[in-house]
Order: sequence, then C-alpha cells, then structure tokens
Amino acid sequence: MLNTLRKIVQEVNAAKDLRAALGIIVLRVKEAMGSQVCSVYLLDPETNRFVLMATEGLNKRSIGKVSMAPNEGLVGLVGTREEPLNLENAADHPRYRYFAETGEERYASFLGAPIIHHRRVVGVLVIQQKERRQFDEGEDAFLVTMSAQLAGVIAHAEATGSIRGLGRQGKGIQEAKFVGVPGSPGAAVGTAVVMLPPADLDVVPDKTITDIPAEIALFKNALEGVRNDMRAVSKKLATQLRPEEQALFDVYLMMLDDASLGSEVKNVIKTGQWAQGALRQVVTDHVNRFELMDDDYLRERASDVRDLGRRLLAYLQHEHQQPMVYPDNTILVSEELTATMLGEVPEGKLVGLVSVLGSGNSHVAILARAMGIPTVMGLVDLPYSKVDGIQMIVDGYHGEVYTNPSDVLRKQYADVVEEERQLSQGLAALRELPCITPDGHRMPLWVNTGLLADVARAQQRGAEGVGLYRTEVPFMINQRFPSEKEQLAIYREQLAAFHPQPVTMRSLDIGGDKSLSYFPIKEDNPFLGWRGIRVTLDHPEIFLVQARAMLKASEGLNNLRILLPMISGTHELEEALHLLHRAWGEVRDEGTDVPMPPIGVMIEVPAAVYQTKELARQVDFLSVGSNDLTQYLLAVDRNNPRVADLYDYLHPAVLQALQAVVRDAHAEGKPASICGEMAGDPAAAILLMAMGFDSLSMNATNLPKVKWMLRQVSLSRAKELLAEVMTIDNPQVIRSTIQLALKNMGLTRMMNPAAIKPY
Repeated sequence: MLNTLRKIVQEVNAAKDLRAALGIIVLRVKEAMGSQVCSVYLLDPETNRFVLMATEGLNKRSIGKVSMAPNEGLVGLVGTREEPLNLENAADHPRYRYFAETGEERYASFLGAPIIHHRRVVGVLVIQQKERRQFDEGEDAFLVTMSAQLAGVIAHAEATGSIRGLGRQGKGIQEAKFVGVPGSPGAAVGTAVVMLPPADLDVVPDKTITDIPAEIALFKNALEGVRNDMRAVSKKLATQLRPEEQALFDVYLMMLDDASLGSEVKNVIKTGQWAQGALRQVVTDHVNRFELMDDDYLRERASDVRDLGRRLLAYLQHEHQQPMVYPDNTILVSEELTATMLGEVPEGKLVGLVSVLGSGNSHVAILARAMGIPTVMGLVDLPYSKVDGIQMIVDGYHGEVYTNPSDVLRKQYADVVEEERQLSQGLAALRELPCITPDGHRMPLWVNTGLLADVARAQQRGAEGVGLYRTEVPFMINQRFPSEKEQLAIYREQLAAFHPQPVTMRSLDIGGDKSLSYFPIKEDNPFLGWRGIRVTLDHPEIFLVQARAMLKASEGLNNLRILLPMISGTHELEEALHLLHRAWGEVRDEGTDVPMPPIGVMIEVPAAVYQTKELARQVDFLSVGSNDLTQYLLAVDRNNPRVADLYDYLHPAVLQALQAVVRDAHAEGKPASICGEMAGDPAAAILLMAMGFDSLSMNATNLPKVKWMLRQVSLSRAKELLAEVMTIDNPQVIRSTIQLALKNMGLTRMMNPAAIKPY
C-alpha cells in the first residue's frame, strides 16, 4: 500500500490543475482498493454544501450537480462528525440519502473519510462496493491517509485559484489564507514574484572526464562569477545595511574561498568527476550534515550552502543570464529565501517577503527586521512554485499570507499599510515629549537592540535607554567567537551611542532557537536544554571574556547594566555573580577604573517567578522576558505554526505571573522592567503600567505607538481596567474587553495591528 500511496501522491503533484488531480485520485484509489466506486465531495464555502467533484463508478454527468448540506446524507455525516464512517449496508442507515442521477442504488457497502486541512473540513473521500461487506482496518487506514494527502492538494488549489466556484454559481478565483510564523512585523499588499532556485543540483548526473585541467578552469570561472555577483549584491545593499549585517555576505565569500568549498570541489574533479557532478557531491554532503542538526540556526547554514551550490551550477550551465522582472510592490516568494535574494530586487520595489522554510531566527528574518520589510516564514503549505504573478497580502504581525485576496480584504490591508505610514509620520512629533499619563505618572520607555542599525532607529523614536541589548547577534553573524577586543569595540559603540542613557546588556543567550554555527548544540528539546546562563556557566572562559569586554567598554561612560538570562534558581545567580566580580577584579587589576555596574536577572522561567523575592535580594533590578515566560508558562513553541495560535501573552496565567513578579520585586525594594513583544503592544502596555512595572522595553518601531497610548490613558483608569481583566479566565475575552475599553475612550485608531485584525 505504501508504494501505491507514494505513486499516487507523485502523480497528483504533477497534475496541471485540481480537476486533473481529483480525477487521478478517484481512479487510482478505486484501482488500489479494488472497489467499484470512488468519489470526492468538496465543501463549497459559499453555499456550505458538499458538491460531487469527481467520481469513478457513478454517473459522470452528476459531477458538479449533486450536492448535500452537512446535515444531509452519509457524506454530510462524515463531514460533520470529522471521522471515517464504515457501513456494511449504507441503505439501512437513517442518514442515507438516494440521488437518482448518480446511479448509486446498486452499491451496498460504504466507506467515507473526511478531508481536513488546518482543523477545517474541506471535503469527503468515499469508496463504495456492490456486495455487502465491512471494509477492513487496512482499507480504512489507506483511505484516511489518502484523504490527508488530498487536503494538501486542495489547499494548494485554493492558493492558486484553480478551485473556481465549486457551486453552480461559478464565482471565480477563491481567496485563500496560509498560516506561517511572523518573521518581521508589518503588512504588505502586492504581486508575488517567485524566486526559484537558479539550478537544480539534485538532477545532476555523474560523468567521467579525461581533461581535468579544463574542468577545473571551468569551475574556477564559475567561482569567480559567483564571487563577483556576491560583491555586487553586497555593494548594492551597502546603503541599507550597517557593517554588522553586511558581514553576512563575507560569510558567503568565505565559503567560496579556495580553502573551503572551492578546494573540496577541485579535489573531487581531480578524481575524474566532471565539475557539475563534483559540485553536487560536495554541496549535498555539506547540506546533509547541516540538516541533520537539530538547532534552527545551524539548519539555516544548510540553505546558505545550497544557495551557493545552485548559483555555481547556474554558471556552469550558463543559465545565469536570465533577467528577473520585478513589478512595483514586489512580494518576494521562495522555498528558502536567502540574504542575496533581497539584494537582487531593485531598491524601492520590495514590500514583503514570504519563505516556505525557515523560522523567525533565520538570517533573512533578521535582515528583514533590520530593513523594516514585513515577512512571513515557515509557510509550509504554500505551493510556492505556482503563485508567481498573483495578488498577495503579507501580514507580518500574525504570520499570515492571503493569495488572490478579495477587493474588500485588499482594501482593508491597504488601509492598514497607509495607516502605518501616516502613524509613523504623525508619531515623529512625540519624539522629544516624555511618556507621562494625563494624571502625571511617568513611564520610562526603553528599546530592545541587537543590530547596529537599531541604534539610529531607537534614537529617531525617542528611546530613553536600552532595556535589552542582545549580545548574541554579533556572535551569530561571526564565524568564530569574537575576541575580547572585538567585543569591546561593538559594546563601546552601543554604550557611546546611547550615553548618558542606560544600556542593559544581556550576557550571551544562545540555545533554544538561537545557535552559533561554530558552536553546535544538538538536542532533542533545545528550549528545555542547554541555553542562556546554563551554557555560559559551563563555559566560564566565554562568560569572563564577555564580562571583561562589557566592563572595559563602559570606562568613562558608566551607563552599563548587565542582565543574566534564563536564571532558574539562586545557585545559578550566585555562580554568575561570582564570575562577574572576578572579571571586575581582573579589569581593575589591568588599570581600567570602572565601577561595578548594576546587575539584573531575567525572569523568563516559571521557577524564577516563584523565587522573585530570593533573586531580588541579590541583584539590583529584575527584567521579565515576556516572550520566553509566555512560551514556558503555556508550553507553546511559538515558532511552530501548528500551535502558534495558542501563544498569547494576555493569557490569565501570564498576567497573574507578571503581577506576582512586580509585587515581590517591589517588596524587596527593587525595580522591575519588562522586555518582549508584550511591552510593544499598546493595549498590553496599559496593563503593564497598571501592574507597576518601572520601565517597558520594546522594538523601536512600536515605541511611538506605546508612548501615544500611555499619554492618553490615566494610571487610575489603567488600574480599573487591570482589575476588570484579572477577573476573566479567557485570553480572547481579555483581549475583547481591552479593545472595548479603548473604543469607549476613542483610542482604537492607535491599536497595534498585531492586536486587532483588520477583517
């Protein structure tokens, strides 16, 4: 059965449209199961009826004409129960309904399986036989497996618009929605431009050659060609990116180096293999090695190697000259977006990015955030090769993409885009104004930074300090651990840029979905594994070098604060404090006179919530990492599209934990801040202010909106709203309650699109 299934799937994937795919399925399933009838009914969303769309065995003239409501017939029963139905004699069942036009009265036994995609029933797959019999478990399982495959095919058909009016009305192209992972916030409306890989390495055959020098010369030309392309793209992006982000292209050039990929390929050519075959061999080896690794960041390296391999192959195949056409409002779509693809789009034309593979941690997502381009990653259901040229909407707030959007939806999102543009212009006026509520409460607003590009953006938005500087970013875009001297230069730049305002530097926080290519961490469950402070305490040499670099960088500026991530108990804190004091002693011994900076602990593990008092006694401040705390409290990996909708920082459990942290920190006389997406949501910021947080830290993009909101809402009104919200046990109701309160105050126009959906 498995081979049969595989063959059917391959045949279906090669079908030119949905009608052909359904025809293949009913024919092949009928043959495979030796039944007399196989039919597919699809749910027409406009009429909410199951329509017969393909059949082998019933009267073909009834296709498109026979339909039934979910409360009618056996097909409707399978659809509403969302589980298979296996009947020895269908006519005996009370829900049996006879359609004369189908000619099905001759068939007794019935087996139907629902076709479900993302929890939504899209149709029913049915087999029937003349003789009375119960279908066995194997047949049942085969049909269920087949219907799961069919769900993907139908989703693809929805995306490409090949489902045209299932009902008799024939309403034209269907709008479809796909859910992935948010890569970079914002909304975009435009035209999809699919960037297929320039050449397919997988189909390159082996070939023996005799003229080895000539083949090496061919390969050298290809190497030089790709090197020049890389340099050109890097140069093109130089105006948009800071040196730190541009270093990504240096990584590519290093890979092409004679000492790296280049020499390995030449060695294989020397064995008598032609250049294309040698290239395939080396690249496939590297890719396989990377793809076997568990952590996300290393897997992203596989896509870099694959991208380079394809580009080299294109040169070898002389196919690289084909020019791409980029319309205005280009939304770039690819199976695996890479940094170089961004540089190939003419400046001013790129409005959104969509990648089938990858997570919010991939290089492209990091660059997209730096450049402010709305991005959705991990869109695994999107039939990317078939969407070129169609209209598309990218919602980077929710990680959603709409293909063939209706005029209504397009207008709604176009309004969001325009509103965002006007907002950012209108909010610029707030830059110099402090964040003070109408009843005089002062709320400091800080920013989260990582890339050097963030500095300028933060200052333009009027940030009062840095609540979280992610030190792992310089480590991530390096090919080795940066030296003390290199780190000192990076940290000094950050501290000097914000001086005299405070800069909170988090010690190296790797593991989970953040890994270093040169320091692989291979684990089955990385989020519960070796990450944050656990790594640096096990490697004090890394921690001490970093601590020394931070302390030296603060000389004469004295605006440094150090933050320790992933602390789950007092023992880890004591060890870390010991190392920090040791580093401080070493720096002073070397003649650098710096005071000991304030030390803080991140509250992002549930255990730390319950030890807030004990931790607060040993440090100068506390900072809640709302992203991880939410993830751990709700046991939801927010990079996983299957459960991402369960991730909600307005969940009652999260709100209760936050309240407890502030209360316990203040009981020990220590300030508590919060950094994470929650702080950047204007609606959530009202609750955080009411809880008593001493500062909020967020992405620079959100800062003006939060400032505007808090300048409109008095602290007393915020406390009333918090008291109301804390009595509610459902996150959706909490969200609606806040939105209603803001509506009554006339403040909804400033709501973050991430909190209110525009439809």
